[in-house]
Amino acid sequence: MNLNSQTILVTGGAGFIGSNFVHYWLKNYPGDKLIVLDKLTYAGNLENLQNVADKVHFIKGDICDAGTVDEAVKNADIVVHFAAESHVDRSILEPDEFVRTNVLGTHTLLKFALKYEVKRFHHVSTDEVFGQLPLDSKEKWNENTPYNPRSPYSASKAGSDHLVRAYHTTYNLPITITNCSNNIGPYMFPEKFLPLAITNLMESKKVPVYGPGNQVREWLHVEDHCSAIDMVLKKGQVGETYFVGPDNEEFSNLQVLKKVIKLMGKAEDGIEFVKDRPGHDQKYAIDHSKITRELGWKPKYNLEQTLVEMIEWYKANEKWWRRVKSGEYREYYNKQYNQTI
Repeated sequence: MNLNSQTILVTGGAGFIGSNFVHYWLKNYPGDKLIVLDKLTYAGNLENLQNVADKVHFIKGDICDAGTVDEAVKNADIVVHFAAESHVDRSILEPDEFVRTNVLGTHTLLKFALKYEVKRFHHVSTDEVFGQLPLDSKEKWNENTPYNPRSPYSASKAGSDHLVRAYHTTYNLPITITNCSNNIGPYMFPEKFLPLAITNLMESKKVPVYGPGNQVREWLHVEDHCSAIDMVLKKGQVGETYFVGPDNEEFSNLQVLKKVIKLMGKAEDGIEFVKDRPGHDQKYAIDHSKITRELGWKPKYNLEQTLVEMIEWYKANEKWWRRVKSGEYREYYNKQYNQTI
């Protein structure tokens, strides 16, 4: 696929992964035009795009709103769809918004992508749609694994995945999908496990750990995720799904937290075990051999590199995360939104 001088719509482009993708794309394809559509919920932050504001056309809006989506999609050659409610804990407390945004919002985007005959609709999804694996299992999920979502979040993402495939099968919309492991890196909202741990340790606060902390996750550097999407857009086969994950050995959440504590020179008495959340998935593990074999993509970062880099970023950007934690970053919206970015 020739991506030279294309217009790319990035939904959720002011969020964690979306903003990293915007930075990645502008660095690697400076001739392209980027449109960012973001509702600016609590997890969307225009400060994430501040240093590329003059290179991005920003639209504040809801992916469920037909008029907004029409405006955003009509000039786009490619849609890269990150926008989603993504925090499992919040989905347990408020599932309605997850179904609305993740399912109905994706459907709205698909309708206008079809209307304007986009060259590619790339949908970003998660490994969580496949449920959980036993802690002692050596199995890894692959692109043919049956779906088995276990939380309102993962169920809503599963619904969006199925809609995307249905639009390809029924209407021949040119789609691709990536299901990824847990992303970590710069601009990650500090309600999530690792940025919460890093920032709490910097504030000399306790780090909450669910249950015994034995849950196993794979941790993918967000830049590796962005490079994988780039590869899928260039070389991926329309209608196909590709798994994106790291090449790290398995570690429990508690083991990863202890690595962070050691790297930061802190004491393990900062760990606080708390009541486990309902239906907490035990283990995720994906096999990314398809994208490696067929497209030649491999992750660049190992876990130690990723953690070191992430810790250094949060140390260097203390004003950013303190404003996010306090809610002060919302003032930036009011000041900045009336400007063209």
